[in-house]
Amino acid sequence: MSDSRLFQPFRLGQLALDNRIVIAPMCQYSARDGHASEWHLMHFGQMMQSGAGLFIIEATAVEPEGRISAEDLGLWSDEHASSLAATLEAVRRHSAMPVAIQLGHAGRKASVARPWEGGTHIPPAAGGWQTVAPSAQGHASADTPPQALDAGGLSRVRAAFADAARRAEAIGIDAVELHMAHGYLLHQFLSPLANTRDDAYGGDLASRMRFPLEVFDAVRAVLSPGKPLGVRISATDWVDGGWDLAQSIELARALKSRGAAYIHVSSGGLSTAQTIPTGPGYQLPFADALRKAVPGLPVIAVGLITEARHAERILQSGQADLIALARAMLYDPRWPWHAAAELGARLKVAPQYLRCAPHGLHNLSA
Repeated sequence: MSDSRLFQPFRLGQLALDNRIVIAPMCQYSARDGHASEWHLMHFGQMMQSGAGLFIIEATAVEPEGRISAEDLGLWSDEHASSLAATLEAVRRHSAMPVAIQLGHAGRKASVARPWEGGTHIPPAAGGWQTVAPSAQGHASADTPPQALDAGGLSRVRAAFADAARRAEAIGIDAVELHMAHGYLLHQFLSPLANTRDDAYGGDLASRMRFPLEVFDAVRAVLSPGKPLGVRISATDWVDGGWDLAQSIELARALKSRGAAYIHVSSGGLSTAQTIPTGPGYQLPFADALRKAVPGLPVIAVGLITEARHAERILQSGQADLIALARAMLYDPRWPWHAAAELGARLKVAPQYLRCAPHGLHNLSA
């Protein structure tokens, strides 16, 4: 039996994972009016035959105005839940992999073109929509300014997150992740660069954390007690005077006290002034620091982790509990297969694929 930690089982609350490989949420910009399309059926199928321990569905908008692009997946109505359920039912006939969903709201970063169509802001006059944010300042100087959320808007968004989470559980989603990263709405409330409010939701750290934590509490309240609820954060804005690791630690402590199942540690995305020194595992110091500062809160590391032995070293050294891959899984949807072969571990795969294993390679089983 392999001693690889990457292929040891792990539990997120009551959810059992076969291994510690997580497929990070990756927007596909291929939905139709928020509904899952044929592309999602194909994409989910690929990811769920990969051998990973957990698949997290892309950022899914909790209200139409919360979509990043008009082609984003949504879960703001029962009809959207039904279409997503049909897609999941089809792929789950052939995969027992647990499925989570990332619920989010793009805030001031909404109403943009798809990445391969430029990714730029689309103003209402050009077919986009009016965005909302903590404060009436755009992500980029040329963007149409967002509307600052008033008390009614805050209540509406908070309820939208809870309603989407209730729908997710109703269609059999195994875990929920709240998107508090990458410059989207909940991150906008956290960062002093985007949140200049002078009410109870802006100013000091406790006030800036108030609305994201209210959303967490509202979602936790509608989910079954054993349903894992995790959070993805940007540990730093990579801009002086912005959100940083020290504040992330305080947020993580607050989340743990509220029963968070894990924290998924990314970075950046809030400011066009960011300067990010990228490289293999460039976000690992943040994951490591959070794991040490908030013991008992499982940490998912992510960010240019593309080699199996690198992932294994991260876990062996105690820098994280699980490893998430995004672009690496798009490039190689069989990454876990190859990692298992390299690390001497065994992996269960669909019997239809068993005969593809090279002669003498016995790490795959039905």
